[in-house]
Amino acid sequence: MTNTDNSREWAAQAYALLKKRQEQQKQELEKQEQQKQELEKQEQQKQELEKQEQQKQELEKQEQQKQELEKQEQQKHELEKQEQQKQELIDIPNKENIAEPELGEFDDNFTWSAMVLAAQGKKINQISIDEIDWLTKLRRGLEETRKGFVTELLDKLGDDPLTPESLDDLETLLIRADVGIDSTDKVISSLRTKLNEEVVGGEAGIKFLKKELKLIIDKPIKNSGTDILVPQKGKLNVWLLVGVNGVGKTTTLGKLAHLSSKSNYKTLIAAADTFRAAAVEQLKVWGERSNVDVISNQSKNADPAAVVFDAINSAKKRNVDLLLVDTAGRLQTKNNLMDELAKIKKIIDKKVPDALVESLLVLDASQGQNGLKQAKSFAKSADLSGAIITKLDGTSRGGVSLAVSEEVNLPIRFIGAGEGIKDLRPFNSYEFVEAMLADK
Repeated sequence: MTNTDNSREWAAQAYALLKKRQEQQKQELEKQEQQKQELEKQEQQKQELEKQEQQKQELEKQEQQKQELEKQEQQKHELEKQEQQKQELIDIPNKENIAEPELGEFDDNFTWSAMVLAAQGKKINQISIDEIDWLTKLRRGLEETRKGFVTELLDKLGDDPLTPESLDDLETLLIRADVGIDSTDKVISSLRTKLNEEVVGGEAGIKFLKKELKLIIDKPIKNSGTDILVPQKGKLNVWLLVGVNGVGKTTTLGKLAHLSSKSNYKTLIAAADTFRAAAVEQLKVWGERSNVDVISNQSKNADPAAVVFDAINSAKKRNVDLLLVDTAGRLQTKNNLMDELAKIKKIIDKKVPDALVESLLVLDASQGQNGLKQAKSFAKSADLSGAIITKLDGTSRGGVSLAVSEEVNLPIRFIGAGEGIKDLRPFNSYEFVEAMLADK
């Protein structure tokens, strides 16, 4: 892994394999295009047949016209079936109305992404364009955090050993990246202890820093007993998404629905944010894009708990694996909304006492310390079981993820680094820390 030539050779092999795989996909799409053209030809024949039938109608008697129309109707139904088949073929490349990622250039982003996957045990023939695309987005998404943190840190360190003065600089940079006071103190204390025991060079310092940051993030995840949050088959899983307005809660739920549906979990959405007029319509759009049904109530000022009640009944009838519940944006000071959340949980406990319930707080990474305050407030009153960090792309405050882990003891379950429907993924601490501290 430290040998640059070997790394690029390994990455080059992976790139060639993905290139071959992409060519195969293109050939399959060309085949589908041929099928589409054949069906269009049939459509032209249908139109010609209809034209001929119209000419016959002008020449034949009334009874003959009736018989021909019945025959034409049968043919029309058959051709409409073929047209539907043609449309399905047309829609295959964009079945989810989502463009599949293209294999980009063989550059530093590809090499870095491939190396991150290799470090986690991936073989060359196991990596996918989708994984490379996500890691590239994650690395780019954390670029602003990295610029104000790693780049400056490396400029200060260079190849020189760590000194007490450089630790002071690091402390400042960590706080500036919204890593949080507690997390910063823990990291700096560990580094000072190590520095007292041995000489620590710049590269070794970065490696040690990665290890310490990963330990902080992993601690609440390990304490939860669940490394990756996925719905359990055979039971109804209910995930409540909570958070203040504006953090991307409804959008995040839509992306979760897509991820769940794509992973072959039978999914249903409950539009229980009845206090925001656009929330229900917004969720319906996401539901259509994800091919997931939405249970809602169009009545003005509808009872959120009643929506959840209906959604649970529907989920039980359909043998749904995962019910995603969008709740109203709320603050800890809004007692009526917090009471509404308690009412929803009471309905769930009563209707499906054996359901596996998760309360996931959606946080906007760009809000930095304000997001941390939200997490602390919700943790006191909403019985949270995890966090979803959104809008990592473009913010210099990506370090807030560490503060949430250390100061709120909240496991991060998913992260978002983009606007697309596929730009939300299960949280991976190794990939996150590597992206956050990628030096080149």
